[in-house]
Amino acid sequence: MEAAYKPGEAREQDLAILERYLESLIQSSCSRKTVVAYRRDCRQFLRFVSRDGREFPEAVDYRFLRRYAAHLGNSRYEKSSINRKLSAVRGLFRFCRSEGLVHHSPAEGLSSPKLPRKLPVVLRPREIEAFLEAIDCSKPLGLRDRAIFEIMYGCGLRSEEAVNLEVASLDFEQEEITVTGKGNRTRVLPVGEIAMKAIGEYLDKGRPELLPESLEEGEAGPAAMFLSARGKPLGTSDIRRRTIKYVRKAAVETKTSSHVFRHCFATHLLEGGADLRAVQELLGHQSISTTQRYTHVSGAHLRKVYERSHPRAR
Repeated sequence: MEAAYKPGEAREQDLAILERYLESLIQSSCSRKTVVAYRRDCRQFLRFVSRDGREFPEAVDYRFLRRYAAHLGNSRYEKSSINRKLSAVRGLFRFCRSEGLVHHSPAEGLSSPKLPRKLPVVLRPREIEAFLEAIDCSKPLGLRDRAIFEIMYGCGLRSEEAVNLEVASLDFEQEEITVTGKGNRTRVLPVGEIAMKAIGEYLDKGRPELLPESLEEGEAGPAAMFLSARGKPLGTSDIRRRTIKYVRKAAVETKTSSHVFRHCFATHLLEGGADLRAVQELLGHQSISTTQRYTHVSGAHLRKVYERSHPRAR
């Protein structure tokens, strides 16, 4: 006998299908953050289905999905949030089709609202320098912070990739670091001399001071490279707070976030003449179109390239 449920709530059997879908995402190395968001988004959709009195998934058609998309649009969600919610629903129906619950997915033709094309925020090299110089390296936490931002800017790391680094990730001899990115994909990146020096100083003078006092002699301690004042691995929120702190201290006027270092890494490489495909590999982008957003350059830079390169420029 079917379990009783309140009107407007998703049915138990629908939630069971959802959990199987989410489990398939986990097995395909989907990030935890995405799985959490998709669970919330799909539950919202299943409640909408339940309120309409429909059977999921067989009684949900394209017209109903269009109505759901319109409902989201009228609910004052950001376009990016609506895109994610509809992407979650499309994925749920693809799973239902693969499980034989429906013959075809009514969500395949469901379009998402177009997002305005935003250029990434990029700091000028002197602003990056001012940011890094604002860090007090006379203390262990300062050495840690300098190492974090040098490696993020020097290698184009996401904040999540930075906090997931382990001491064993770094190869001092080859001057390389192994990074685990989205979808658990790994890439080996060259590390510049300045970043290597900052990390070396942190590992030599800073990190030993941050290790838990409870460690017994001979214990290895946490594997994480970057530790908090209490000896725990850092989180992305820690990096976000430190970014805000040093932006203010350096009087950088551009509104920015910790992701700006990745933007700067890519843009400064391209402005310096790096090949787009090489930057794609360094960033770990699966599609070259994702990297192409960094091909915007300042008018001043274009002018310099033109004057240097064209025989009729002067």
